[in-house]
Parts: sequence; C-alpha cells; structure tokens
Amino acid sequence: MLILTGCATYSALPLGDGHGASSVAQLTTPTSAMPLPALSTHRFDPSDGLDATEVAMLAVANSPALKLRRDELGLARAQAFAAGLLPDPQLSLGADFPQHSGPGLSKAFNLGISEDISALLTRSSRTAEARSHVEQVNLELLWVEWQTVTQARQLFDQVVALRAQQHRLQLEADALAPVDRHVQMALQEGNLSYDTASAGLNADADVRKRLGDTATQLHQAQSDLHVLLGLAASAPIELVEGTDPVEPTAAQIQQALTDLPARRPDLLALKAGYAAQDAALRGAILAQFPALTLGFNTARDTSAVYTKGFSIGINLPLFNRNRGNIAIERATRVQLKDAYDERVLTARSDVARLQADLATLDAQRAPLVAHVGQLDAARRAAETAWRGQLLDWPTYLAIRSNALSADLDLLGFRQQRANAAVALQALLGSTDIPAARKSSP
Repeated sequence: MLILTGCATYSALPLGDGHGASSVAQLTTPTSAMPLPALSTHRFDPSDGLDATEVAMLAVANSPALKLRRDELGLARAQAFAAGLLPDPQLSLGADFPQHSGPGLSKAFNLGISEDISALLTRSSRTAEARSHVEQVNLELLWVEWQTVTQARQLFDQVVALRAQQHRLQLEADALAPVDRHVQMALQEGNLSYDTASAGLNADADVRKRLGDTATQLHQAQSDLHVLLGLAASAPIELVEGTDPVEPTAAQIQQALTDLPARRPDLLALKAGYAAQDAALRGAILAQFPALTLGFNTARDTSAVYTKGFSIGINLPLFNRNRGNIAIERATRVQLKDAYDERVLTARSDVARLQADLATLDAQRAPLVAHVGQLDAARRAAETAWRGQLLDWPTYLAIRSNALSADLDLLGFRQQRANAAVALQALLGSTDIPAARKSSP
C-alpha cells in the first residue's frame, strides 16, 4: 500500500470547444509575464479601445499558438526530469523443485539484485544535455513571443490601414454617385453613346470593385487578428491609433548589432542547442565504453547448500563501440555551429536591408505628401467647377481618379513604413525603445 501511494494516477482532460473568447473582457493580460519591458510597463485599458501595444499584450497572453509553445516547454522540463532518473534495479527470483523426494533433498531457490552501472557513467552528460535543451526551448519560446508582438502590431497596422482605405473608397463611391446618375440619364435620353460614356461607367465600377477587394482583405486581416488573440470570429475589436513609436538612432542600431548575439533569443537558443548537442556528443563518447551490469545473489541448491556471490555483465567492444552514434553527434554539432553562423549573418544583413528601406521610404515621404495635397486641392476645385457646370464630367472624373490613387498610395506607404519599422525593432530587440502611447479618445 505504501508503494501504491507513490504511483501516478490518471485524470481525464476533456477537449475544448474551440469557440474562443466572445469579448476582449474575457481575455487576461498579466503584465508581469510580458516578454518586453515596453509591454510590462504599458497601461492596459481596453475601455477606450485597443492601441497597438495593448493588442500585442493580448496576443502574448492569449495566442493559441503560443500556448502550444509553452506546452513544448513543459514537455522539455518533463524530459529533463526523466533524464536525471536512474534505472531501477532488477530483482530476480527463481525456484527449483526436486522431482523425487528423498533424504537430504530440499527445494532450491536463487535470489539476486543487479543494477546497470553504465547508466551512472552517462548520467551527468544526459542531465547536462536535458538542461541545455530546456534552456533552448525556453529561449525559442521567448523569440516566438517577440515574433508574436511583431505580428500583432503589423496586423493592427494592416487592419487600421484597410479600414482607412475602405473609408476613403466609400467617400469616393458616394461622390461618384451623382456623376453616375448623370451618365445613366444622359444614356437613357440618347445624349451619350456607350463609347463616350465608358469613362463614367468604368469610374464607378472600378471604385466598387476596389471596395469589394478591400473588404475581402479586411476580413482576412481581422480574422487573423481574432485567431492571434484567441477571440471568437464574432467578437468586436475596437482599435485606436496611437502616436508613432520613438525609433532607434543610428548609434542605437549599431550598439544593438554589436550586442545582438548576447540579447536576441533565437541566437541564444541556438547557443543553448549547441551546448545540448555538445553534451550529447560527450555522452556518446562515454557510451563507447562497455556497458557494465553489477549484481549480487544468494542461492540454495537441492542439497540445502547456501551460496552467496556476485555477477558482472559486460559488452565486448569488438564491432560497434558506439562509433555510429559518435559520428552522428559530431556531424550534428557541426551542423548546429553552421546554423548559428548563418543566422547571425542573416540577422545583420536583414537589419542593414531594413535600414536602407526606411531611408528610401523617408526620402519618398515628403514628395508624396506634397503630391497628395496638390491633387486633393485639384479635386476640390474640380468638384466645385463641375457642380457649377464649368467643367465637363470626363475631366472631372480623371482628376478625381488621380487624387484617389494618390490618397491610396499614401495610405499604403504609411503601412509599408510602419511594417518596416516594427520589423527592424523585432530584429534588433530594442526593448529600451518605448512603444507608442494611446491617443486620447
């Protein structure tokens, strides 16, 4: 009974329904568990809408994909616990019964206990490998959390940009409605032919198609955001834009690049994986020595003679000598070393590319904003002239089309630059750069 009390017991774990939370209020956001200081120090208040940082906080705390990663960490810890356990000793018991009874004959038995000694020799390398593996999985989880923060902020920017684009297209569709009615009436009265009216018909149809395409993209972005946050598809999400985050200076970027191998979780995880593999190689080298089993026994034969002794079992290292496993572990260690070198090189190259992208985008911003302002002014003037019958409708539609394209280009430009800035911060792990603060409602 005492032995049974130490045994593991079974308990059922029912599957979930997969519906997700029905509202943001049902989600939890423990700030102490946030992977970045910018998140742990940010005030979370969904009552006035969610800014990009609050969306990132919700994603880190509630993402179903991150929950799976945390389960992997629990599995790695269980494996580390198992690696430190020694094999149980083996108890053997046997009995012999004489076929004929007679004087001097008795029942015979033998009793022995043995233990695999070789497991003791490799225990230190096994536990070192398991500890390094736990550290690797933990760092990989932290890196995925960083990537989830990036994904949440980019989805936030995408949803906000698509909503702004949808609003702009709807305004354009409303403004084109009178022109469309004018063209349709002229066609009915025979004052226009279809070839001359094609510009007016195509303008309204083009905007309607863009509205439909934008709605489809918005549905996809909102669906991705709901899944990332663990929300049901019908759960409402109110998003509010914040001020732009403070971006790192050139000196900060250079310092971050210098410290990159010591701070970025994926690089630290690769280091931990290399350490685990190094321990695995040491274990494989130790395992080349013959496996040794030591036992003690006592016995009584059918003549009632008692004996005590010991047994030693040893593998003869003639053919295998664990050479195959040693070769595999050596090759794997080389592969992990090269993977680390490749990741560091890629990280530095990506940072340089994003710096160049941001510099190019910054050079384009002022001319693009000025161009949009000029076309918006031309559109307003054309609208006034058209309503006063001082401008023909084909020219009016051409001016509106140019202004609409410029407005959409500016919205796309802002999203592109925001994505590049967020990606750069994710690559650098610039945790000392404050996140955007929420604007007053």
